[in-house]
Amino acid sequence: MSPDDFETVPLAEVLLRGSRRHPDRDCIVVGDERVTYSDLAARAQMVGRSLIALGIERGDRVGILMANGLDFTDLLFGTSLIGAIPVLYNARFKAREIAHVTADAGIKVVVTNNTVEDHTDYVELLNKAEVQKAPSMQHQIFLGAGHSEGFMDRDTFCGVAESVDPGEVKKRHAGTAITDTALMFYTSGTTAMPKGCPLDHIVLQHAGVVGGTDRLRLIEGDVVWNPLPMFHSAFTQPLTGTLHFGGTLVSMAHFDPDEALDQITRERVTVAFPAFPTITLQLLHHPRYTPETLSGVRVMLNVGPPEELGAMQALMPYTTQITCFGMSECGGSVAMCNPDDPLPLRSECSGKALPGIDIEVRDPETGKTLASGEPGEIVARGRSVFSGYYNDPEKTEAAFWEGGWFRTGDLGVLDAEGRVTFRGRLKDMLKVGGENVAAVEIEGYLALHPAVKLAQVVGLPDEKYGEVPVAFIELVPEATATEAEMITFCRGEIASFKIPRQVRFIEEWPMGATKILKSTLRDQLLAEMAPV
Repeated sequence: MSPDDFETVPLAEVLLRGSRRHPDRDCIVVGDERVTYSDLAARAQMVGRSLIALGIERGDRVGILMANGLDFTDLLFGTSLIGAIPVLYNARFKAREIAHVTADAGIKVVVTNNTVEDHTDYVELLNKAEVQKAPSMQHQIFLGAGHSEGFMDRDTFCGVAESVDPGEVKKRHAGTAITDTALMFYTSGTTAMPKGCPLDHIVLQHAGVVGGTDRLRLIEGDVVWNPLPMFHSAFTQPLTGTLHFGGTLVSMAHFDPDEALDQITRERVTVAFPAFPTITLQLLHHPRYTPETLSGVRVMLNVGPPEELGAMQALMPYTTQITCFGMSECGGSVAMCNPDDPLPLRSECSGKALPGIDIEVRDPETGKTLASGEPGEIVARGRSVFSGYYNDPEKTEAAFWEGGWFRTGDLGVLDAEGRVTFRGRLKDMLKVGGENVAAVEIEGYLALHPAVKLAQVVGLPDEKYGEVPVAFIELVPEATATEAEMITFCRGEIASFKIPRQVRFIEEWPMGATKILKSTLRDQLLAEMAPV
């Protein structure tokens, strides 16, 4: 699909268009709750009227801090409907990060709701972050049951909408341009505070619509399963594609593999976008799982090492698995596999650039464009590349080469046909005795062991070699293995300097939004080494 083959419209217009064309079709399903296109449009208009009543103008920032649910999508579309900017807090942020995002974005209204299953109390976090003291803050809204001191409750928030004529919402919406900021993510770094990533309506929708057509092969009425956090681009990408084609987006308030299997069958899911092996593997190794469980799913997108992707595909004979390459700064994916490609091309690389995107590999030191097969930093430019970090010209300047080429910070290669292969983060490279070692290479080999469900490798400081690899491994259910067995498994198969010096077995991973926090794993090792 050419980028010129679809008309980019403001995010809220995608919903309104759906409400006119198929008003009674389910639009969003979260667990047992569901809302049609027409109902979501009405709920979004109510949110828009309430925000206008509270003094929110075009371009003002509205913070959303909550778990997955219909409240989230009401706020997302309602804020967008009046030309304001939804700022999506990472729901795993702590008080210090929340305080930073609130002040940096200049949020005027923050909206939250009930606590989630892992006992995160958002009201407590907001109070601890003292967001009420932020110079920009005007209102805190709590949409949960009951009342929280210092927060406007649901009844009051909904009630103020009555003072605003619906025509004012329509007027605000009509004035929204596709080059206006559609929403803002905050990406969490490992050493610095989160950076604001404003995306305009073109960038936000490009990967979802063009990628959805060209690679996921979405069609009208598709039911797309995506259990990922709504504050993440891995959710907004399939959301925009699904709504563009009049489909139904199926999500979960909190991922649970047992409930997920029921949901996939009950909702008759046709396309799945779990994206991360930490989720998919829990389905495929579940005692109730059989290949027939996914017999109605045409395409599934996952991201992981080639060995892991190959093993997962083998367990899904009725489903074509593809993978991709991307990041929040680009609205999601910039490259994606073609479902018609043979399995090696759908697991060993991330496919070609999406239409409207250019990808190169460059020397990270000089910026020189490298030939096919030469490893370097993956760079991208085009319709789904953002224009820069919010309120941070220095980071923006450092993130781009001349000509609008965004530096992804990822290591990779391009083949002669333009397919990109991800080789790990540039900063996720170990230096073992002077040798560069990509953590993802070791992880991919360990994944071949039948007892290994998931492996992650970090570097441990070492006096002789500078650093050495240490592997953290989650085993498949009921499997057993020892450190010695894993090390022996590597001997003779990968270079000796790549073999993990230690192996730790783990049952629960420290998680960020959707990725395992290797920094936490490394800190755990360093704490164990520290003198008592």
